[in-house]
Amino acid sequence: MMRKETVLITGANRGLGLELARQYAAAGCRVLACSRGPGEPPPVAGDVTWLALDTGNEDSIATLARDLQTEAVDILINNAARRGDTGGLDTLSTEDFLATIRVNTLGPLLMVKAFRAHLERGQRRIVANISSRAGSVAEGLDADGDYAYRCSKAALNIATAKLAFDFGLIFLALHPGWVKTDMGGPEAEVPLAQSAQGLRSRIHAARPRDSGCFFSFEGTRISW
Repeated sequence: MMRKETVLITGANRGLGLELARQYAAAGCRVLACSRGPGEPPPVAGDVTWLALDTGNEDSIATLARDLQTEAVDILINNAARRGDTGGLDTLSTEDFLATIRVNTLGPLLMVKAFRAHLERGQRRIVANISSRAGSVAEGLDADGDYAYRCSKAALNIATAKLAFDFGLIFLALHPGWVKTDMGGPEAEVPLAQSAQGLRSRIHAARPRDSGCFFSFEGTRISW
């Protein structure tokens, strides 16, 4: 019997992460759904295992990697994110800025560090970092403020490119669109299911030549 494709998703208890978990499970994948909160996980039909993980805590990441040390992971989706202060320079604070960087940039790097061996045992060997066009210097300066989030995603983009340069896995930076989630807010434009489906299509189509690239959920290339 062929092994099911295993997908590990961080921040899977709500929003985009939850929709990705649902779609991958519906497609017949084995989903390792990670959640920081201690509450009851939302219902997801299919082969889904809920795991505790705080991507802002290095010990939590290391513990999960040890607990799954014999597992093979085909796709790692670094989805967990923190919005951070949305004001301008006047409301910028050290604590908020560093907390946002810790979750949005350092967290995915530590996940790759901890799960590289798991990915190397897998067949697909893909790391999808959920980034944002807001982190593009060329395209992401279309609104005031939002310093912490934009800087964290710009840093995640260079981290993705650097990982692709250093290692033989496939690393993608993916923009999910302005998605209708709690983080996206009431004015968001892209339906949740559409964004998740587009991201899954980009991941499914990924080849070694795409490693280190920055794509939208629609498949267009985004400038750095």
